[in-house]
Amino acid sequence: MSKTVLLIAHTPSPNTLALATSAMQAVARADTGDVVMRCLSPFDVQPDDIFGAAAIIIGTTENIGYMAGATKDMFDRCYNSWLDSTAAKPVAIYIRAGLDGTATKTALLSICNGLKWRLIADPLILKGDWHEQFCEHVSTLCLGVTIGVDSGIY
Repeated sequence: MSKTVLLIAHTPSPNTLALATSAMQAVARADTGDVVMRCLSPFDVQPDDIFGAAAIIIGTTENIGYMAGATKDMFDRCYNSWLDSTAAKPVAIYIRAGLDGTATKTALLSICNGLKWRLIADPLILKGDWHEQFCEHVSTLCLGVTIGVDSGIY
């Protein structure tokens, strides 16, 4: 039976779409055993998507010093359904930040702590002007989570 890593990626620009696309391609090319990666927009996530995921990766933009409204909308709609039923869910985070990403990171960590999700990597903050290496960093994070799920680490 296959396991799923759910990439919840807010992709409002060509650059943020490139982040999610490169991650999906990296995982598709790698030997991840019976683990697959699925990508959803935060607007499309429903509570059952998290229940069925072996691990979660949240990719969001920083908007006006906070997480994207799409990401907040997901938590507004689903938080109570996840509370007390998804504790210890492995989660990783990446933030595409034009500024420094600090407030977005703080908000996401607070939400993850409230849900008792298990942060499995330091949040990846991609700050400042766009760099092509951002795609490599996100791909490495997503591939690491997927391989970790396959090996039973998460």
